Amino acid sequence: MKIQKGNLRICHKGHKYYKSSNCPTCPTCEQERKPGFLSMLSAPARRALESNGITSLQQLSTFSEKEIVQFHGMGPASLPKLRAALQNNGLAFKN
Repeated sequence: MKIQKGNLRICHKGHKYYKSSNCPTCPTCEQERKPGFLSMLSAPARRALESNGITSLQQLSTFSEKEIVQFHGMGPASLPKLRAALQNNGLAFKN
């Protein structure tokens, strides 16, 4: 018998999940929201980019690394992944 940790919650799409914190984020919905290059990032880093209107590599290339790392939720471990994604598509961060 598996013991669940946390309280049973149901998101607006009807997904059932358990959370022990007050975080309202549904894990299933988060998995569904991972398009393209954003899929390689952690949820906080992905949300940091999305909340700043960055959903494509072209949009990302208009920012410098210094600007990106200042976004709330963006950690230094995400920069190498973003740099590689840009390079693979012939793009780079703004200087």
